[in-house]
Amino acid sequence: MEGNMKSLWRPLMAVALLSLLSFCNGEDPYRFYTWIITYGDISPLGVKQKGILINGKFPGPPIESVTNDNLIVNVFNNLDEPFLLTWNGLQQRRNSWQDGVHGTNCPIPPGKNYTYALQVKDQIGTFFYFPSLAMHRAAGGFGAIKIDSRPKIPVPFPPPAGEYQILVGDWFTKSHNDLKGILDRGGDLPVPDGLLINGHGSDRFTFTVDQGKTYRFRICNVGLTTSINFRIQGHKLVVVEAEGTHTLQNVYDSLDVHLGQSYSILLTANQDPKDYYLVASTRFSSRVLAATSILHYQNSKQTVSGLPPPGPTIETDWSLNQARAIRQNLTASGPRPNPQGSYHYGEVNITRTIILQNSAPIVNGKRRYAVNSVSFLPADIPLKLADHFDIRGVFTLGSIKDSPIGSPVSLQTSVMAADFRSFVEVVFQNPENTLQSWHLDGQIFFVVGMNRGQWSAGSRSVYNLRDGVTRSTVQVYPESWTAIYMPLDNVGMWNVRSANWARQYLGQQFYLRVNTDSSSLRNENPIPKNALLCGRALGRKSEIVVDETEEQWELNV
Repeated sequence: MEGNMKSLWRPLMAVALLSLLSFCNGEDPYRFYTWIITYGDISPLGVKQKGILINGKFPGPPIESVTNDNLIVNVFNNLDEPFLLTWNGLQQRRNSWQDGVHGTNCPIPPGKNYTYALQVKDQIGTFFYFPSLAMHRAAGGFGAIKIDSRPKIPVPFPPPAGEYQILVGDWFTKSHNDLKGILDRGGDLPVPDGLLINGHGSDRFTFTVDQGKTYRFRICNVGLTTSINFRIQGHKLVVVEAEGTHTLQNVYDSLDVHLGQSYSILLTANQDPKDYYLVASTRFSSRVLAATSILHYQNSKQTVSGLPPPGPTIETDWSLNQARAIRQNLTASGPRPNPQGSYHYGEVNITRTIILQNSAPIVNGKRRYAVNSVSFLPADIPLKLADHFDIRGVFTLGSIKDSPIGSPVSLQTSVMAADFRSFVEVVFQNPENTLQSWHLDGQIFFVVGMNRGQWSAGSRSVYNLRDGVTRSTVQVYPESWTAIYMPLDNVGMWNVRSANWARQYLGQQFYLRVNTDSSSLRNENPIPKNALLCGRALGRKSEIVVDETEEQWELNV
């Protein structure tokens, strides 16, 4: 009993210390979360299965914050296997120590906890979190993140009457362990069994609105394998934000949201007072799956009837044109008072061009996925710890090249070196007939171009060098290319990965080591006092303790 009391007391004492420090130093506000990770029975598609719950909830609880808030998230792992959470789209300035992927953090062991310390520095927008190990993402454990602008920073639209978060994505009724087993044996995942909207199948979730008022819908594609199209029967969608960037307020009948992407749209309830279908359906898939919810007018006198409105399926040009039209609103303020467009990225000299080409080879008789002929092989220790403690033989800088090399695919712990404050051009070249979606942790980038066919130096003539949208996840259409400009202004070891989780799991990822010789804390935070150590890093640092009255209490539980 005494040991249990100490285990509960220690994190509470650490929280109290952080609160006291923030009060004394006048820091940005702190928000504290305690999350208990457990298994629980769920049946979102009518089939009972074992899901990953956070505080007993599926999906998990939302994080609601304001620009520059400090987020202290204490995660207790009550699963029977290691666990990690990652923060899709949070830049984590100077702080890849908290990224929550296998290359940066030791997993939280069963029965233990880890406290993430994040700051949403200079960010606004719509994001989400999810489990990053193995195929945990297929069992749940995901939830919404929203970052509101500070009160004095103007937003380029009137305050909405209300907000709704929509977490949408494909879903499998097979367990996450069964799906992992399929991939481990070299197989392909089956077609998903359906789509979920906020953890529910069709017609089990209702969004209530008042006639004549405008509402904000924050939409995230939290699925594993499939792009979706989102639409609301009889209503127009006004896109106002993409992953933290205020956009031109284009009006659409429907919106494509690719894997890992997030958007905000405004909807005005200006139709007859009845119920309407809210629809999500798959895009670029062999079989079209759909899920519906209900948009319910407060004074509705009629329920939905008939079939939900159909959406696009494999119309690539339609989607490509929509993607090109999603651009920055240069007159809007971002997280800071200065306009987002004041950063003239088109006038900055490019210091390096990186061309990344995906492939789907068979290696040793099993399906793998690769980037520039390298399929990522996880190390037995987080790469960030190996780098920090100078543990040799874990990875080799330059183990993935800057362009496709055409050689047979190899299995390596691939890490690409990059210089802090360089400004690079990255081209994602997709020779396959499937849509790709790429995500970069810790960095934002400007989407400057996308088109069909093979990229060449001449493709730069069609780049958008004025108001390309900034984001951290971008799609590459089948047999097409997408180009981005990226300021490498965030030191750390950052994951570059396919947002298609089966492809990521089987090797379509690598790490980008953004480095500087300076050890200034302005460039990167020190290793956290509560950092979990594992593998060859065990014993590499002494315990960090806090002297409290007559006893010394460990800050790391």
